[in-house]
Amino acid sequence: MDPDKLAILSAIGPMIGIGIVSISAGWVITTWLRIKNGYPLDGAWGQAIYPKTDQESIERIKLLSQENAQLRAELGSIKDRLASVEKIVVDDAHRLTSEIEALRGPTN
Repeated sequence: MDPDKLAILSAIGPMIGIGIVSISAGWVITTWLRIKNGYPLDGAWGQAIYPKTDQESIERIKLLSQENAQLRAELGSIKDRLASVEKIVVDDAHRLTSEIEALRGPTN
């Protein structure tokens, strides 16, 4: 083999190896994250393959959905209460100002 080609291959070889290992590790990590978070995987022909869910995951999803609904209802009631408090605060301040101005009497 030509010494120049051998020198080039010995310089580029480790970079190619690191690239292959990095790409493989990235693919493995991406697949693991997709499975962990419930995203579908890609099949051999590009079709979506959903990971199997066990009964525990289904129950956890149901509980989280119920909790989400309860928190949304609670947030709605808190928004209504806050609107009432804001109305009271604004109306009382306006009313109080008008009463003070009425007590001062007409300004000449």
